[in-house]
Amino acid sequence: MKRLKYVISRIFKMDFKNMFRIAKKISKKAKRPRLFILIDMVICGFKYGAGYYDYQEFEFYLLKGKERKTYLTRAKNNQIISTYNDKKFFHVLDNKIEFNEKFKDYINRDYMFIDDNYDEFEKFFKSHKTIIAKIIDGEGGKGIEKFTYTDSTESKKIYNSLVKKNELLIEECIVQHESVDKLYSGSVNTLRLFTFFDGKKAYVVNQIFKFGNGGVTDNFSSGGMYTFTDEEGEVIVPAIDREDNTFEVHPLTNEKIIGYKVPHFKEACDLVCKAAKEIPEIKYIGWDVAITKKGPAIIEGNSFPGVFQIKPSFLRNKGLITKYSKYMNIK
Repeated sequence: MKRLKYVISRIFKMDFKNMFRIAKKISKKAKRPRLFILIDMVICGFKYGAGYYDYQEFEFYLLKGKERKTYLTRAKNNQIISTYNDKKFFHVLDNKIEFNEKFKDYINRDYMFIDDNYDEFEKFFKSHKTIIAKIIDGEGGKGIEKFTYTDSTESKKIYNSLVKKNELLIEECIVQHESVDKLYSGSVNTLRLFTFFDGKKAYVVNQIFKFGNGGVTDNFSSGGMYTFTDEEGEVIVPAIDREDNTFEVHPLTNEKIIGYKVPHFKEACDLVCKAAKEIPEIKYIGWDVAITKKGPAIIEGNSFPGVFQIKPSFLRNKGLITKYSKYMNIK
């Protein structure tokens, strides 16, 4: 019943123009009539809770019914979150100031909150030279800016602009590991590590690697791309972007993606498993972790993590539900 209510609510909010655009694209790719794809999209929406982005990203048009059942869709992801994550504690992860205070032993960087204190801001700026400014409750890579201090920098003008835009969290800029930087240097590239805490032990249940592609963030919704690693941190499939383009090498740096080994991967997994125990009220968390020269540094934790699964055309295996069911009750 909850899934049906979710699907109906999504129908009223649906961007039908975009749905038809995606159906046309899939029709050409799958060499099937667009009407067939649209009808199948609707069926998958009601039967599996899969939106049209799920249908495209997880290639439902390639899957049979038994295979489709194993894939984690947005509706099923919502079920996990409503079951295991207490909304009363979401603010601890969603508010960046609260998050930094709660997990200050895990973020491995200096930060400050600018609140009518220009002198402290200028001191911080001069000390760290390069800073990142963030909206306190921003998401999806929105409301993030980078500034570098020089003798000609108009610090007061920058300060006033940040206050006006509510970009009140200032952090020192993370210097990522040279190997990660070589892959793409325009953003801080991160691991997204999903943890589940059963009350006694925390587990990493899914791991992806995100990197930028022309922008200043690695967020999928902001033009970035992502791929998957194995349990040792080695990339095993091509990367994809929001438009469903696939990449075996980075289009801007020509660095090979498949086979890339993420540095300090085990340390990153150990770090997020330890952090997960700090907030037992939220059992399922998606952590963004930067890899620096000194080791992993947690950037943020997501109380409502998105859905990431390997495309069947990359690796024909079962979806995440098969693995998640070892730790969670998913209907």
